[in-house]
Amino acid sequence: MKDALALHRWLLAHQVHHEIVRLPRPMTCAEELPETVSAAPERCVVVTVFEVAMRIGREVVVAVVSTAAAPPRPGAVGGLLGARQVRPAPAFLVNSATDYADGLVSPLLLPESLPVLIDERLVVDDEPVFTATGERHTALMLGALDLLTLLTGKMVDLRVPRPRGSREAVAPRH
Repeated sequence: MKDALALHRWLLAHQVHHEIVRLPRPMTCAEELPETVSAAPERCVVVTVFEVAMRIGREVVVAVVSTAAAPPRPGAVGGLLGARQVRPAPAFLVNSATDYADGLVSPLLLPESLPVLIDERLVVDDEPVFTATGERHTALMLGALDLLTLLTGKMVDLRVPRPRGSREAVAPRH
């Protein structure tokens, strides 16, 4: 399993300024980052792994990089991929597909064979963001722009479209 030391070494090799942050208490999942590191949920990057049943019958595993403030909805991922069904991947599948502990997947060092979707709502500035390291006691802090530069995957719009006739769709904008 990958961990904070593997991330640290890889980031040093790529000359990326970062910090491995020792957490005041252990996390069970990356969604706990905002409260654990006292950061806005928009500044905490999480990875959600889905098991996707495609229309042609095959199943694939897909990782989605987003913020704790806007976790991906299975329906949005399914609509984007034209899938028949999308569900959170079970722990054993997350572990084997990512080589990270379930719930603590980092967006960095993911296997090249794993399809990765990156939510285009991720902040693009040089302020720090936090992400999991694969360990319960640490988090990774680095500049948002550095993280986006290092991510491999496809940038996608994961906003769920408003249904026609919804109040927000017909209400005048002020």
